[in-house]
Amino acid sequence: MLPTTLINSGSQGNGVLSPRDAARHTAGAKRYKYLRRLFHFRQMDFEFALWQMLYLFTSPQRVYRNFHYRKQTKDQWARDDPAFLVLLSIWLCVSTVGFGFVLDMGFFETIKLLLWVVFIDCVGVGLLIATLMWFISNKYLVKQQNRDYDVEWGYAFDVHLNAFYPLLVILHFIQLFFINYVIISDSVIGYFVGNTLWLIAIGYYIYVTFLGYSALPFLKNTAVLLYPFALLIMLYLISLACGWNFTKMLCSFYKYRVK
Repeated sequence: MLPTTLINSGSQGNGVLSPRDAARHTAGAKRYKYLRRLFHFRQMDFEFALWQMLYLFTSPQRVYRNFHYRKQTKDQWARDDPAFLVLLSIWLCVSTVGFGFVLDMGFFETIKLLLWVVFIDCVGVGLLIATLMWFISNKYLVKQQNRDYDVEWGYAFDVHLNAFYPLLVILHFIQLFFINYVIISDSVIGYFVGNTLWLIAIGYYIYVTFLGYSALPFLKNTAVLLYPFALLIMLYLISLACGWNFTKMLCSFYKYRVK
C-alpha cells in the first residue's frame, strides 16, 4: 500500500497552499534546491541511488513506486536528490575511459570522447528527449478530467536518466568485452552479437520510459510509448539481413569525432 497524502500544515482551510508555501513548490524553487544540493555531497543519499540503479535492471517498477511516495510526501514527482545524477556521471566517465582504451585512443582523444558522451549523448540528447516527451505527454496523454495535473519537466528528465542508465551499462560496459574479439570482426557472429546488444539496450530504454509515464495516474493511453518496439525489431532484422554492424559504425563515428 502506498502512503496517503498528508495535508501540509501551511495549507489553508480549503486545502490550498498559502502564498509562502506555494512559492516553495514552484519549479524554480525546486530547481534551485536540487542544484544547491549538488555541492553538498553529505546531503546526498548515494546508498539509495545505488539501490535505484540495481532495481532499474531487476525490477524497474519498484523504482517508480518510490516516485509515487515522493509525490505524496514532498509534493513533486521529480527527484530532489542529485545523487543518482552524480553516480551516473561517474559511470559515464569510467565507461568512456574504457571505451577509449578498447579503441586504442590517446589521452586527449579520450577526453574529447568523454566530453562528447557527457554533453551530447547524455545531456544534450536527454534534454531534447525530455522536452519532447514532456510536451507530448502534457499535450496528448493527460486525462481530460485531470487538466489540473501536468507532467513535470524534471520528471521527464528523470525518466530519461532512468532509461539511459541500463543502455549505458549494456553498450558502454558489457559490450566492451566483445568489441575487439567478436563484434567488429567481419563475421556474421560479429554483427549478430553487436546488434543484439543494441536491440536489448534500446528495448530497455523504451520499456523503462514506458514504465515512467504509465506510473503517472493522470495519464492515459501510455501504451503508445511501446509502439517503437515494432520499428526497433524491424530495423534489427533488416540490419542482420544487410550485414550492418551498428557497433562498428559507432566506433568509426567516435574515432572521427575525436580527430
